[in-house]
Amino acid sequence: MHVSGYCGIFLLAGFALSAQAIEVDGRIDPAEWQGARHVTDFRKVQPLSGEPGSLPTEAWILATPEGLAIGFHNTQPADVPRTRQRVQRDFDVQVDRVNLNIDFDGGARTGYNFTVSSTNGIADAVITNETQFNTDWDGNWRHAVSEDAEGWSVEMLIPWYIAPMGKAVGDTRTFKVYLDRVIGSTGERTAWPAASFERSRFLSDFAPVEVAAYSQSLFAVTPYVSGLYDNVHGGSTFDGGADIFWKPNGQFQMTATVNPDFGQVESDDLVVNFDATETFISDKRPFFTENQGLFEYTTPSDDSQLLYTRRIGGPADDGNGAGDITAAGKVNGSFGATKYGVFVADEADEVGRSFSALRLVHDFDAQNVGMMLTNVERPWLDREATVFGVDHNWRPTPRWNVQTRVFGSRIDQAGAIESDLGATVWADYEMDHGWRQQWIAMHFGNDLDINDAGYLSRNSTNYLHWELRRRFSDLAESSRYASKDWRGRVSTNNNDHGEKLNDQFRLSREGRLRNGGYEYAQININSAGVNDLVTRGNGSVKKPANFNAFYQYERPRKGDWAHNVELQAYSGGLSGKFNAGYSVKYDATYFISDAFNIHAGFFSDRSPDWLVWQRDNLIGSFGRREFDLNAGLDWTIDSRQELRVKLQAIALDADLDQAYRVGASGNAIASDEPVDDFSVRNLGFQVRYRYEVAPLSYLYVVYGRGGYQQDLFSEDTGHLLRESFSLRDDEQLLVKFSYRFEL
Repeated sequence: MHVSGYCGIFLLAGFALSAQAIEVDGRIDPAEWQGARHVTDFRKVQPLSGEPGSLPTEAWILATPEGLAIGFHNTQPADVPRTRQRVQRDFDVQVDRVNLNIDFDGGARTGYNFTVSSTNGIADAVITNETQFNTDWDGNWRHAVSEDAEGWSVEMLIPWYIAPMGKAVGDTRTFKVYLDRVIGSTGERTAWPAASFERSRFLSDFAPVEVAAYSQSLFAVTPYVSGLYDNVHGGSTFDGGADIFWKPNGQFQMTATVNPDFGQVESDDLVVNFDATETFISDKRPFFTENQGLFEYTTPSDDSQLLYTRRIGGPADDGNGAGDITAAGKVNGSFGATKYGVFVADEADEVGRSFSALRLVHDFDAQNVGMMLTNVERPWLDREATVFGVDHNWRPTPRWNVQTRVFGSRIDQAGAIESDLGATVWADYEMDHGWRQQWIAMHFGNDLDINDAGYLSRNSTNYLHWELRRRFSDLAESSRYASKDWRGRVSTNNNDHGEKLNDQFRLSREGRLRNGGYEYAQININSAGVNDLVTRGNGSVKKPANFNAFYQYERPRKGDWAHNVELQAYSGGLSGKFNAGYSVKYDATYFISDAFNIHAGFFSDRSPDWLVWQRDNLIGSFGRREFDLNAGLDWTIDSRQELRVKLQAIALDADLDQAYRVGASGNAIASDEPVDDFSVRNLGFQVRYRYEVAPLSYLYVVYGRGGYQQDLFSEDTGHLLRESFSLRDDEQLLVKFSYRFEL
């Protein structure tokens, strides 16, 4: 049955009657919720069978002057285990929880997710491109949980100012909602309406709800002060600044920051990258996550986007440290069905860059059309980069979802102009009986360059794929699987010079287990082709056919333990299928209590034919041995306090097997030129204490230590790992206090 069968337009009594305030205490008081829309038709969406849930779930929806109120009552008798694990904000673990998803404008462009666990933990996220969740954003909203012998209940209150909203027509406005409940012990997810992010359409399938046209204004200032002591270089530094948020109504929001402190209170994962492809890193800085959904302009290429905010305040153009941001501002608003956004940011001094972006989106009934313009001025490099794009999202029927992108870049480098185009089409067709088809076409020109402000893993690509899926959700009760999703894909990829990169056949299976676990297996068979990136523009090297096989099993907490294992076997380099490598990853978490756990794991990789660029068209084939150690602890002290300890150590050893020169024909020709073995040690250690003084107001005390060292010799990874603990390029103690004043 289509989701539309469960959806309708529901007129809430919140605008017909005088709406009383909701006391957010987690207890569903019938008097408080009188007149609310009462929802009981929760259907299974994991597995995606559409059947009624195994346990009753009730929800209430009520519009109040203070915000949108949502109540849940989740029946859970004693014979169904309750997961009592306490979780930190933006958790990603299998626990009992409920989710509220809202598309405030109903245009399926941007949604907001609010999650509450049975132990009062929360998570929030922004949803774009139908199914993409970004948990970097944190909003200010209220919640509470209560529990009794029959089950547990949740109350939420989402302020009207939390997100941009178009102007209401008359006394009411229509938005779309999705409610779901997850049983931690089994992984079963039941929802109203029966929409699923496992389909290509998710935001589009939310249920329309009509409510009173309430509105709120907000002016918030979040000043901060910080102090940093450097124990390696000596000395202390102190800083201060402020973030400003102003929303006079739903149609206009302004965010600004003055002298922002963008020092990371959360450390990024360590990455050792010798490839030509840049590592993508998400952005958790509050200014850049607030109202950022409108600026999402992505393509089917992995992590691609026209505005990649980690560029701002990233490595300086002179190669000395990071850019120093003086100020940044952002404006979001709407005129009728047209939304707009303006973004600007400036870095200090003569090496500083200037960033700007303009975004427009117009919504129609079943589609929206947008444009985006970005510009970056880089005076130190005598460079100006401009990118312009048009995007179209079309949902002609409940079965079809089509996304189209056309964009181009213009680079002025010291008076020399270079420009090129890119275009993508993504189409998804939902059929009957769990069948689904997908088509993707991408063209990125050889001179396309969006990476001054955006992120694109590579240009010079002409890519096509067709994928056929079949979902099985009616498995026998005796099966250990609740559902299986099989996928087969064929693809072809050539660069803009007419060279074959590879043809690929992919077969994968995703399984959700009845114990709440997750399983994924995949095999890729790749044809012979060329690697046109390894020499950094100094020629393409021919490579033979190769394969990749991957398996993952994730077992959520059972008793005191949770486990995750990943296995991979692959071939590549110049030896193809005749010289295979492998990797193993294992992580285990031990729960000392529901509030305190320790975790440890490792990653081991053995690659006998690892290609690393040396200079011009000279490459080396190395035997790579890598061992990574990951460990730490999470302690949720109480609802306001948390302590995290994170340790990462990487040991990598590379023994030269053979040096090669890449000839004009693409053949790798053995060379006697000297190429050194090398080894890498990398360390990251952080202890972070956070105290939530008030909503979105925090005290951080963070100790961090780390280092990186690369040597021109080979050494046993065990010794390298032990030696990595002596690295001390940085050792700092940071104290930061911020407080949000709301008027």
